[in-house]
Amino acid sequence: MTLTVYLSGEIHTDWRARIIEGAAALDLHFDGPVTDHAASDDCGVAILGAEESPFWHDHKGAKINAIRTRRGIEAADVVVVRFGEKYKQWNAAFDAGYAAALGKSLIVLSGPEHQHALKEVHAAALAVAEDPQQVVEILTYVLTGRLPA
Repeated sequence: MTLTVYLSGEIHTDWRARIIEGAAALDLHFDGPVTDHAASDDCGVAILGAEESPFWHDHKGAKINAIRTRRGIEAADVVVVRFGEKYKQWNAAFDAGYAAALGKSLIVLSGPEHQHALKEVHAAALAVAEDPQQVVEILTYVLTGRLPA
């Protein structure tokens, strides 16, 4: 049984690589957003033309990225949304809500310092992990029924 896992959220740390590497022995397919920050920010103007206003520059990129994000979340069996320490990830909050609204199995990955701020997001999740290894262990259990050693 291959599961598709969409990895959403923070792009400034190696959490995705840690999950993918840790789950290499499992029958999983991983998908996610474009993590090249410049490409993600500039895709709209690169494809549809320049904008004088930063608002419209960002607006074009956000909409094109939303096409990819929606497709990925809709195709996923499990959605993992990471909220990092450094930046506010408003897109991650949207992705978590969208996944929950679609009835997707949602795992939130966030530190204890965000517990209060993310209480509604955590309430929608089936699991709240603090470390990428915990996500690997959840995925391992879901696919194999095995508990961590």
